[in-house]
Amino acid sequence: MRKPRPIILGIVGDSAAGKSTLTQGLTNLLGPERVTHMCTDDYHRYDRVERAHLRISPLHPDCNYLDILELHMERVHYGQPMLKPVYDHSDGTLVRPEYVEPREFVIVEGLLGFHTEVLRQFCDVKVYLDPPEELRRAWKIRRDCSKRGYTPEQVLVELERREADSRNYIRPQREYADIVVRFYPAQGVAPDQAGPNLNVQLVLRPTIPHPDLSYLFNGAGSPNSGIRLELNRDKGRPVDLLEINGQVSTEHAVRLEDAIWQHLPDLRPVHQDQFGDYQDRTEVRHSHPLALTQLLLTYHLLRKYSDIAQIPFAPPVAALTRLRVTPKG
Repeated sequence: MRKPRPIILGIVGDSAAGKSTLTQGLTNLLGPERVTHMCTDDYHRYDRVERAHLRISPLHPDCNYLDILELHMERVHYGQPMLKPVYDHSDGTLVRPEYVEPREFVIVEGLLGFHTEVLRQFCDVKVYLDPPEELRRAWKIRRDCSKRGYTPEQVLVELERREADSRNYIRPQREYADIVVRFYPAQGVAPDQAGPNLNVQLVLRPTIPHPDLSYLFNGAGSPNSGIRLELNRDKGRPVDLLEINGQVSTEHAVRLEDAIWQHLPDLRPVHQDQFGDYQDRTEVRHSHPLALTQLLLTYHLLRKYSDIAQIPFAPPVAALTRLRVTPKG
């Protein structure tokens, strides 16, 4: 066995789409000592005051040093250190850069991580976060008002000002993702009232090998099923569509987690707790769909690690056929 190069996960989504929450759970699963986190927002060309003066949003490619990000992604790919810029979200300033050495896993999250072909080619797994706009707006208002000192009115004005750049530069990156993650509330539930009961839809594209989840077809058409897997099309392309109900009981969610662990017999992560959690104002809450999404992404990172390190990887799929998830009640 040889030491592999770092495995790079790219996570892209609009502002307040859930990138940091997803990243934190993955870091907890793999172990902070094994993960390097990079935010593409650190490569902003202008600080908050300069952007306001120039009337340019951070979503616009011209507002970012994407060429420097490409060079740093190449260094990360080969496991080489770099002096990374730092953007302070609390006050919108560019601060002292930091020395970064890539660990076994590198999570690169931000707004424009898939904007160029060079950036995309260095990502082993590409994930796009695609919540409904009403939900993302509710998340952004909550975050920017509680952590960044904005008023709700200011956030709404900024969202409208950024809409053209979101449409032109952020959303088109969805087509390059291997997995599209869409958290959404149940029908009739207001976006800011869904809490931990958000459903999740995972678009699994055949651009990377996904774990064998065919056992989930058993009862997939039942209206009472807490999990559903179907063959479908996304933008005209064939995909697997995995849906996890936000009301899945703890008992059945744990059983499904155990089923995914079975796909990682020799590469079970060191840290197996504190994933699926998120910050809801001042309270930490748990979401089973979020936990299962993070676990599935961990599978992909460890699977890629095993390929690079030439570690035998033979998931005992037969042991999974008896498991099925049903909703609470």
